[in-house]
Amino acid sequence: MKLPFVATAKCEVRAVIRFLNAKGEKPSEIHRQLKEVYGESCMNIKNVCKWCREFAAGRTEVHDEERSGRPSISDGTVAKVEQTMREDRGITLDNLCILVPEVSQSIIHRILTEKLQYQKVCARWLLRILTEDHEQQRVESSREFLCHYADKKDSFLNLIVMGDETWAFHFTPETKQQSRQWWRSSSPKPRIFKQSPSARKVMATVCWDRMGILFVNFMHSGTTINADRHSETLKKLRRAIQNRRRRMWSNGVSILHDIARPHVACTTVDLLQQFGWDIITHPARRR
Repeated sequence: MKLPFVATAKCEVRAVIRFLNAKGEKPSEIHRQLKEVYGESCMNIKNVCKWCREFAAGRTEVHDEERSGRPSISDGTVAKVEQTMREDRGITLDNLCILVPEVSQSIIHRILTEKLQYQKVCARWLLRILTEDHEQQRVESSREFLCHYADKKDSFLNLIVMGDETWAFHFTPETKQQSRQWWRSSSPKPRIFKQSPSARKVMATVCWDRMGILFVNFMHSGTTINADRHSETLKKLRRAIQNRRRRMWSNGVSILHDIARPHVACTTVDLLQQFGWDIITHPARRR
């Protein structure tokens, strides 16, 4: 009689094998009777033969033997690994194995990740390093900006003109993201040759306000920015504001640029005072 399909315990099948083996049944006959009662998925002929040999050799236990499992980790080892790691946060597992030789590298990794809940992360790159004086100057410039905004509200934002310099390459290749095209899955993938940015470049001064770009000035190749050249750029910017921002021209201009030498030179400051433009204090930064 075949039993209904239920999950059969391994020890039950092994007990049947032990009983039939004691009666002198051959492994093939035992396997046939097991399939007849428990179904095709009970145990294959190879395992039936193995258990018949073990029972014939004198084994009487039908349950699995206890296994050693993972080795236990003492609290002293955990403390030693943590202390060694704290002395050098960038230490590698190989060096930890040398300093803690009583356990293997895999055990040390388990201690760090599972026991101590540590993970190795990269340091965060910062663009600027600020001193206490720079931080205080940033607070003061922010307060000054908020005071101007409290007096004039959104109209103050319409008066701000910002400017900065950047390198403009003669040729900039498109990125992989920009080269994406619509294709079917069966179509061949498009290919492009890898290109590098052009070696030739020029310095460009870009000025903009809340509405968009106001003025772009390209310098001649081989020239550098100084106070005189920056003053000439400001004069061109003044004409651009007069032509494109009539309301700003009548209400006043507030210039905001960084603290590069040409921007804070006496010549530049005197010229801005002649224009009647307000200079917004730029937050100090350290390169």
